[in-house]
Amino acid sequence: MSEEIPLLEAKNCSLRFGGIAALTNVSLRINKGELVGLIGPNGAGKTSLFNILTGVYRPTEGRILFEGSPIEGLPPHRISNLGMARTFQNIRLFSSLNVRMNVRTSFIARLRNGLVHTVRRGRSFRSEEEEIHEEGNRLLAYFGLEEAATQPSRSLAYGDQRRLEIVRALATRPKLLLLDEPAAGMNPTEKEELKRLIGQIRSEFGTAILLVEHDMKVVMGICERLVVLDQGRVLSEGSPTEVRADRKVIAAYLGESHAQEVES
Repeated sequence: MSEEIPLLEAKNCSLRFGGIAALTNVSLRINKGELVGLIGPNGAGKTSLFNILTGVYRPTEGRILFEGSPIEGLPPHRISNLGMARTFQNIRLFSSLNVRMNVRTSFIARLRNGLVHTVRRGRSFRSEEEEIHEEGNRLLAYFGLEEAATQPSRSLAYGDQRRLEIVRALATRPKLLLLDEPAAGMNPTEKEELKRLIGQIRSEFGTAILLVEHDMKVVMGICERLVVLDQGRVLSEGSPTEVRADRKVIAAYLGESHAQEVES
């Protein structure tokens, strides 16, 4: 029986800017429906890895395969259309648009009708508009944002803005969702809600998730597998229990007191 093709696979990827190496020989594999944490100290290369996976940069060396097909060098919108979406460490919403319109902007890549149908506003156009409206409302209701649908996104509380950003990403119907420090700036209650939400996304939507996060209680509490980067290289990989006990990870990132805190 042949081995299942991974949803995403980065093979020996490096990224250099002149003489500076942001990534060196990094390999990563994510299977369908898997929830993987990507951790490491500041400057370890986590955002650089996100950027080569999503087409912001092309790796200097190595291959990136999505469902077995090479994607390195493709522009971000092409990669998004294939089924990969991401959020950002710094929230990127259209602050002047209301919540519902922010979600609607994410449906653009999925539009089936061309310019002629849009201008004529015929039956096909109206049907698609209704479909987008209904799905957008379902997503907002699912994540508890339906009552805020007509509010400007900038008026939302911080945790709700984070949720809205995730909703916008899910509106593209991704097979893989990349979350870049979604718990940043959240209070303990919001972090617990975020953990529940991420688990819900994976179970209800069947979406694989690659999570970058510094809060070890969040990461250790929900991820099945962790990949640790340090100075642009993979330092360790394994289950949360294995990574937490890895002396290299403790020395480079967690620290003795942090490791004991997570265990408590």
